[in-house]
Amino acid sequence: MPKKGITGRDGWVITEALATALVALEQLPPKHQPSTHMDDIRKLLAAGCEPGTVTLHLAQAKCRLFPHLDPLTIYREYGLGDGQG
Repeated sequence: MPKKGITGRDGWVITEALATALVALEQLPPKHQPSTHMDDIRKLLAAGCEPGTVTLHLAQAKCRLFPHLDPLTIYREYGLGDGQG
């Protein structure tokens, strides 16, 4: 069975990269945030995700970028109260 795309999981890789990039850009001081690009990243992320899962991807990305922070606190920050999405 031929794989789809280049890796066979291109969509997943791109979704994770977009979520991670957006969370990283959000950490910049507001005057250094490329807001137009960030809006475009949000649109691309939403288009590539299953409906309702954008916040889950963002929370997971923040957990990866900040492993010293409490994951449940991060999930609650993104409105995912039980930490399960």
